[in-house]
Amino acid sequence: MARKSGSRRYSRSASEDVERAMHKRKRGTLKSGKAGKGGTVKSRKQAIAIGLSEARKKGKKVPRKRR
Repeated sequence: MARKSGSRRYSRSASEDVERAMHKRKRGTLKSGKAGKGGTVKSRKQAIAIGLSEARKKGKKVPRKRR
């Protein structure tokens, strides 16, 4: 359902970053941690978090993390 304000919460390019992370997870090549030195990511939620984090680092339109 579309929001009435018309503005997107996440930019389309941020969505693409998340999609890329999900694809990597599915192939089993997504790693967690700094510079991918952690273990292989199996969790869907963690893959989304990594995609959003990468988008934030690139300066794309992504809401701030909840505290």
